[in-house]
Amino acid sequence: MINNHPEREKTLMTVSRRAFALGSAALAAVAAIPAAAQSALSAEDRAVLAQAQTYLQGLTSAQGNFVETSGAQRREGRFFLQRPGKMRFEYTNPAGLLVVSDGSNVKRYDPRLNVFRQVPLGATPLSTFLARNVRFDQGVRIDRVTRMASGAFAITARDARRPNEGSVILSFAGNPIRLHEWTIRDAQGGSTRTQLTSLTPAPNLAASLFQLRDPTRRPGRN
Repeated sequence: MINNHPEREKTLMTVSRRAFALGSAALAAVAAIPAAAQSALSAEDRAVLAQAQTYLQGLTSAQGNFVETSGAQRREGRFFLQRPGKMRFEYTNPAGLLVVSDGSNVKRYDPRLNVFRQVPLGATPLSTFLARNVRFDQGVRIDRVTRMASGAFAITARDARRPNEGSVILSFAGNPIRLHEWTIRDAQGGSTRTQLTSLTPAPNLAASLFQLRDPTRRPGRN
């Protein structure tokens, strides 16, 4: 395929990484809070982390809508989740952009550029959050737990092995608990905020939602 817009593709790939890989890292961060990090927190903070773990472990099949902002850019769409291993982001703005995890690979298709890419699920931050069992014993450092009188709370975390590469703030609504939004701050100071405008259980999601074939392949092409 001949690409006449290398700068445009570079920009779109940056957006996609923030929209998907970094957004997924936010979820993965809560799913991997180590016991060592928790030991420096108060009993109240540890109780909040336990509450988040229980909630995320129970979030096995769901769907909803999201709005994502980064600087002056605003993107939106809907998502579907089925643990273990499966998730789908459908963007309505930009229209047609898809990111799908089928349990083995994470696939991304941008129809505007007719570009398809995939990587193993295990090589992405999604693998921790989409695991069958959400665990709190892997390398994430908790910088802060913010608790509010309403029952809402936020968790600020970063990768303990690469603490200078940025952080994530996950915000949960309380009573009842619900993942409300996350904000990714990268090493360069940029931030991407993802708000979940709706999140509901969805026990009977179609298997086809988590399948994505390469639309750029021609019939009969190896």
